[in-house]
Parts: sequence; structure tokens; C-alpha cells
Amino acid sequence: MLDLILPPLDTAGAPALTGGLTADVWSRITFLEAPVCDGCGAPWEFDPGPGVRCAACMARPRAYDRARAACLYDENSRDLVLKLKHADRTDLAPVLARWLLRSGRDLLDEAEVIVPVPLHRWRLLSRRYNQMAEIARPLGALTGVAVAPDALIRVRRTESQGGKSAAGRRRNVAGAFAVPPARRPRIDGRRVLLIDDVLTTGATAHACARALKAAGAAAVDLAVIAKVRAGADTTI
Repeated sequence: MLDLILPPLDTAGAPALTGGLTADVWSRITFLEAPVCDGCGAPWEFDPGPGVRCAACMARPRAYDRARAACLYDENSRDLVLKLKHADRTDLAPVLARWLLRSGRDLLDEAEVIVPVPLHRWRLLSRRYNQMAEIARPLGALTGVAVAPDALIRVRRTESQGGKSAAGRRRNVAGAFAVPPARRPRIDGRRVLLIDDVLTTGATAHACARALKAAGAAAVDLAVIAKVRAGADTTI
């Protein structure tokens, strides 16, 4: 009934068929299909077999165990991510949750708790919502996996990761996350699915996974909306 009165709009403001996306927008998204690298979710040109990782993942292991991405981060998917993040388009969260369900089904089948990457309290106050918590709720409803939006906190305010080198990104978020003592029982001994919007160098997810494992997580997997192509500009 609400959709009849206030029809959903696509990212350009035109009426959308469903989920806030037109057929044209759908057709331009580069979805990442199996087979993919088990470590970072990058697509393979051929299937090397289960659990195989790319050279980049073997050269620099991360604290998270596995990663999956729904689509490639490019000029076509960027607008979706930014509209959800900065333009109050929380109506996009349910459709993006379905994207994560599709790409991360193998991770969700084993997950015991879903944890969104948190915002610092001052950034949360100015933005009014954490876009990844908005996605976590429908994802939990779709899968039956428990959602713990407050299990992980950002203990210090960090600069934007945009424009930083890989080493700069790691320094920027080092020690920036923690699991409060009261929330540790929700993490201890469990397989955690960490969710974030974009995977660039993996620095933020690595820092989050370290904090979750320090709190006793048995494993930490990562599901993201979009993944930056290897060697692409990292100004996001």
C-alpha cells in the first residue's frame, strides 16, 4: 500500500519497478559469480577447486578467514553504495541484503551471528544511522542468523580511508575497534559474519576481525556489497 502511495525511486530519482532499482540499473551492475578466491572473493577465470586463494591473499593473510562480494565496485555500483551511506536511502537496504545472501550463502550457512562494521558515535550522530546495521537487520530476517549490531564498537574516531595507501589505511584503523566486555558472550566461541559496504585493501575488515577474535570468535568471515578491482583507484 505504501509503495502505491509513495512509489519507490531508483538512484536517479525515477520510479523503480522493485527494490528501488530499475531494469537499466540492474543490467549495468557487474555481479561477482562463483568461482571466486576463498580469501577475498575476487572472481577466477576458471575453477581451481574449493578453498583456493589468489596470490595476493597468500602473500598477505588477513585476520578474517574468508570473504565474498556481491558485485564489482565501479561507476555503476558506486551510486548505490553512496546513496545508502550518505543520502538517507535506507530503502535500498533490503535489496542489498538479498545481494549479500546470494553472494555469501556459503558463509551464511555456517554463520552464528551477523556483526556490521560500526561507525564512531560522533559519525553515527551526524549520519543518524549505520548503513551496515540497516542491511544486517533484513539479512538476519532472511536467514534466521542472529544479528548483533552493538557487538563491535569503534573506540576512536578515524580519518576517512579515501585516498590513503594500503599501509596508511592499516595505520588509520589499527586498534580502532573493540568488543565491549558485556557483549563478549555474543561473540565468544561463535562463527561471526562481518558485513561492510566496500572491500578495498581489507584494512578495516582486518582490524575488525582482530578485535572479534580477541573477544573469542571462533572464526570471522566477511561479506561486502562491492569489491574494488585489483589495481583500481582507492580514493573511496
